[in-house]
Amino acid sequence: MKFICEKDKILKALNSVVKAVASKTTMPVLEGILIQTNEKEIKFTTYDLEIGIEYVMEATIEEQGNTVVNAIMFSEIIRKLPDSEIKIELNENNLLVIECEGSLYKLATMNPDEFPELPTITVENSITIEQNLLKNMIRKTIFAVSIEENRPIFTGCLFQTIGNKLNVVAVDGFRLAWNSTNINETSNNFSAVIPGKTLNEVNKIILDSFDPIRIGVSKNQALFEMDNCKIVTRLLDGEFLNYTNVIPEKWETRIRINKNNLQDCFERISLISASSTEKEKKYPVKILIDIGKITISCTNQTGDAKEQLYVSTEGKNLEVGFNPKYFLDALKVIEDEEIYVDFGSNISPCVIRPIDEGEYTYMILPIRLKD
Repeated sequence: MKFICEKDKILKALNSVVKAVASKTTMPVLEGILIQTNEKEIKFTTYDLEIGIEYVMEATIEEQGNTVVNAIMFSEIIRKLPDSEIKIELNENNLLVIECEGSLYKLATMNPDEFPELPTITVENSITIEQNLLKNMIRKTIFAVSIEENRPIFTGCLFQTIGNKLNVVAVDGFRLAWNSTNINETSNNFSAVIPGKTLNEVNKIILDSFDPIRIGVSKNQALFEMDNCKIVTRLLDGEFLNYTNVIPEKWETRIRINKNNLQDCFERISLISASSTEKEKKYPVKILIDIGKITISCTNQTGDAKEQLYVSTEGKNLEVGFNPKYFLDALKVIEDEEIYVDFGSNISPCVIRPIDEGEYTYMILPIRLKD
């Protein structure tokens, strides 16, 4: 195997595929990148048995071949080489020789026959959307994915199509994030729960551009396809929460508020909430809603904080407590200038919505306040 390529092109490929390299494994070959050539292209593949990534790039191929090389070592060497043409060759001793200007490296390789094949996916349903749209939907939901392995189904996001609408939903038992958008095609309705780990990596690879990405699903696998990159992943088994049934339709108390003002207030109050020396103890932020204003406060053994915001209010006065992180996570991804925050009682969830019927809904469970 022998080929010549530009540093910027191979680095772009490596930056994409290293995201599926196994970090802890008893199979050393999974710590590697499979490199394969054909007449005019090189294909790089990584696979940790949960997520697999293929990236194809053009290069000058002088000799055909394939090999596996340690991913971290190979990519770091390429990253630090001069910005110039790179010559890569597999020599007779099965060493991968990397040459660039005055630099020469030789790396041990592994048997490519031991590298597992990526799953073959027979796509049953698919949609195509713009990459920037998918990137935005993941960003607005991924923070609410559960990190608790005792409920594996909630460690992923639900992707659900209904007619020409795509819904992406995440829930961790304390909060829910729901983002929806219209798509320019009508597909067969489908539901699939994609692991949060995969979506985090997908979001790092896709561009903030109008370029298309195809999302395909089969019974137990999902596929993300772009021009020169393909990502495959397993789906999570189980029954996802029926999210439309748990979001309250009615409210007893509603505030209309400037999103940035509320976010700034929560960030300041969180300095007290998070400063406890008893790290395992949760100190809620208390919201007191009165006519035309809200008071947000927190008290613990390190101090206390209180802020007032004048807002538009409807309904009953209310006192309720929340984990401030959950509020902030939602507020940070909202782009609207003003939002509604709807409350029921002091033990029922609050719901954050756009002023106009829009693309997102966030639901947060309260924390019971001590008398």
